[in-house]
Amino acid sequence: MNSTDKSLVVLVAGATGFLGSEICRQLIAANRKVKGLVRDTSDASKVTHLEKMGVITVKGDLKDRDSLDSALQGVNAVISTVSSTHSRKEGDTIKTVDEDGQINLIKAAADVSVERFIYVSFSEMPGQFPLQNAKRRVERQLENSGLNYTILQPTYFMEVWLSPLVGFDAANAKATIFGEGKKKISWISLKDVASFAVASLDNAAAHNKSILLGGPKALSPLEVVTIFEETKKKKFELQFVPEQALRAQKEGAQDPLAESIAALTLGVVSGSEIDMKTTLDKFKLQLCSVKEFATRGGGVKG
Repeated sequence: MNSTDKSLVVLVAGATGFLGSEICRQLIAANRKVKGLVRDTSDASKVTHLEKMGVITVKGDLKDRDSLDSALQGVNAVISTVSSTHSRKEGDTIKTVDEDGQINLIKAAADVSVERFIYVSFSEMPGQFPLQNAKRRVERQLENSGLNYTILQPTYFMEVWLSPLVGFDAANAKATIFGEGKKKISWISLKDVASFAVASLDNAAAHNKSILLGGPKALSPLEVVTIFEETKKKKFELQFVPEQALRAQKEGAQDPLAESIAALTLGVVSGSEIDMKTTLDKFKLQLCSVKEFATRGGGVKG
């Protein structure tokens, strides 16, 4: 793909989500032509926000192959961030969206010979669980699709895992710590993941590659708390959730999503360190640190 050719059209699947909308914003800022895949049930205010940004919204649903064929008309590249994990729509499950739906999108993209397909997955977590199994099956499908692909595998997003959504409430100086909180994680900002997705369109180093992504420095949850305490000048109240309790949640989960969330939480207990030196040599991006993240206010609200 020629980095000087701004006539190329990029379809962002998952455009109304936190990551998808940030990818759209960065693409527009880079003078790309952007289509955002939205559904009839998408939040109208989020769709309007995309359109005001300059995104051309097109209707489609990963569960409906015909709608994807239509949405892909005139598209040169696809960036997919779609996940069912935050959806409350009937029929949206890990199986129908994160696995079968993504595979539908890959097959539809292959049928019209898009030039690039960038898929946002996540880094390897301990054990087997439905969301990870779905991600790996989609990765294999993409690798065997014949498309020029990039698979991005970020570790834990600061905006999610250092936010009230999972009990990290910086505004009220409270934090839930999973396990002992001593294993290090290469926390990454959602905005940096978006930057890697956008940069992958033109960077030959990303072509037909799976790329692990993390932040600039691995820190344990307890070290993160210390940084927030220093930044906010407040002592945090900590609540510890034993690893055994998390394993019981996973084993007793009543549905694939609950099992997957418990498994991801256990991944926090295990740690997730990613050395970014080689990747940054190829991408030349400046990564947000946990301290910078804390200074600007922390994550999304619950």
